[in-house]
Amino acid sequence: MRWGALFLFAFAQLCAANPVVRRWDDFSEKHSWAETPRGWAFKAEAPANHVFPMRIGLKQNGIDDLIANLMEISDPSHSRYAQHLTKEEAEALVAPHSDSVEAVEAWLNHHGVDTESMHRSSAGDWITIHVSVEQAERMLNTKYNVYHHPTSGEEVVRTMGYSLPSELHAHIDVVAPTTYFGTTRSMRATSFVQPEIVVATEDETMILRPGSDAAVPSSCARTVTPSCLRTLYNTVNYVPAATNVNKLGVVGYLKEFANTADLQTFFSRFRTDITSTPSFGVVLVNGGLNTQSSPGVEANLDIQYTTGISFPTPNTYYSTGGSPPFIPDSFTTTNTNEPYLDFLTFILGQSTIPQVFTTSYGDDEQTVPMDYAVRVCNMFAQLGSLGTSVFFSSGDEGVGGGNCRTNDGTNKVLFQPAFPASCPFVTAVGGTVGVAPETAVSFSGGGFSRYFAQPSYQSTAVNNFLSSLGNTNSGLFNATGRAYPDVSAQASGFQVVVGGRTTSVGGTSASSPTVAGIFSLLNDFRLSRGKTSLGFINPLIYSTASSGFTDITSGSNPGCNTNGFTARAGWDPVTGLGTPNFSALQSLV
Repeated sequence: MRWGALFLFAFAQLCAANPVVRRWDDFSEKHSWAETPRGWAFKAEAPANHVFPMRIGLKQNGIDDLIANLMEISDPSHSRYAQHLTKEEAEALVAPHSDSVEAVEAWLNHHGVDTESMHRSSAGDWITIHVSVEQAERMLNTKYNVYHHPTSGEEVVRTMGYSLPSELHAHIDVVAPTTYFGTTRSMRATSFVQPEIVVATEDETMILRPGSDAAVPSSCARTVTPSCLRTLYNTVNYVPAATNVNKLGVVGYLKEFANTADLQTFFSRFRTDITSTPSFGVVLVNGGLNTQSSPGVEANLDIQYTTGISFPTPNTYYSTGGSPPFIPDSFTTTNTNEPYLDFLTFILGQSTIPQVFTTSYGDDEQTVPMDYAVRVCNMFAQLGSLGTSVFFSSGDEGVGGGNCRTNDGTNKVLFQPAFPASCPFVTAVGGTVGVAPETAVSFSGGGFSRYFAQPSYQSTAVNNFLSSLGNTNSGLFNATGRAYPDVSAQASGFQVVVGGRTTSVGGTSASSPTVAGIFSLLNDFRLSRGKTSLGFINPLIYSTASSGFTDITSGSNPGCNTNGFTARAGWDPVTGLGTPNFSALQSLV
């Protein structure tokens, strides 16, 4: 026994004197593309001395616990329903394990990175360092190039694939920028101008006041105003009472600014029942701008309809930029930042967060690397755990735009789901058109994720749809994936003031702020009675609140040279559970 004890002591001393030497040259691929993402073209090799900020997403040690907690506090039948986490509690769950911190710092030290000067997120799960292209290529065993996006004119520094030392795969979720080519100007805003729809006449801008029980005007089938929506979705008689605590956020991106003067003109035409001057707050994120000189159709649409429905609830427009935090060199003025990460990293670091967010942008899911998509989706789960509802437009391509071919080298034709709408921790909003009855609008984005599994909260509703579908579209979609949209709202003929002039705008970009405004009022109702905000609403709306929606049973969302899916009784991947009925939901929440 004594000899054994002496051996163990000697072995321990040897290990202390000779620590384990890590191999930083044992690379294993993290992600790669089979072909250059569509819409992008190689331009040139990235200059070796080009410096950019690199974000490293460390494994979140308690992310499974955070998601399990989110499912409990979002389930209206659970004893912990609506008991949201504090910022500190959520950050404790997403913080990395000390082993991950130590391993990543050792790797960075090996490559000469000053770990004292790097920036850490408040939870410590994100590290930002500044590196040259040459240094990044050594660290990730890759090659950075400059790629051009002809449609937007944007250029980015990205890779076609990257690797990490094998040991780090257990400690790092994602590194950015690498293989995600989406940027603020190349992602699609889910709205479009409709010049063929003549703007509303003065007679069609009827204002309904509290106490009114008038029917929805027939003109709303062609041109949509706040009065149309407030009447159609039964919010006319509700007067917000918790405006001191309730807040609504609109997330916008580069070159999209909401204009204050246009909002005031909008109210003077479409909310003449309001005598006070409407306004909204602006928060600039990562170089976002607010010049007020060049208002964006998308930004004005969003802010005019969230305020038009929720007034006087405080609304804030988050202008998220994409300008690099470095001086561009003479070779290129590339953008190395990524919009979802920019906004989420910022907002999760704030002490006060709006109870509702709406965003009207998205990408084809297959163009987003899975490691990136999963990490961003988990950040939405973190937002939900804090008591915030996150709405995303479902897209304007039906089941998929273009030829719908896969980008994995097989070139198969498959329905193309949209991200972030396909994330199970956001509420995706599809589109409708017409009144008495509403029907699905033909471009309403919807389908089934190929990245995310079907969450349990929607399994009954989705399986009922799949049973009725039979073999239609068999093989074109992933029947076991997260299904979307969750709900829907009007999506055509919205009257929007841009540069002082009214124009007609369509898209699920109009649907998402509409639903966000309605749920902001539901939060107001709860908060005014001493309750907490609704937070992540999907488990609620698929269960006890499902009767608070008007089922849409006609219309379809064609795409990919098919008829797409067809709206029918119950949930469907065109209009989800249907359109919100505020008064019914009020009694259910």
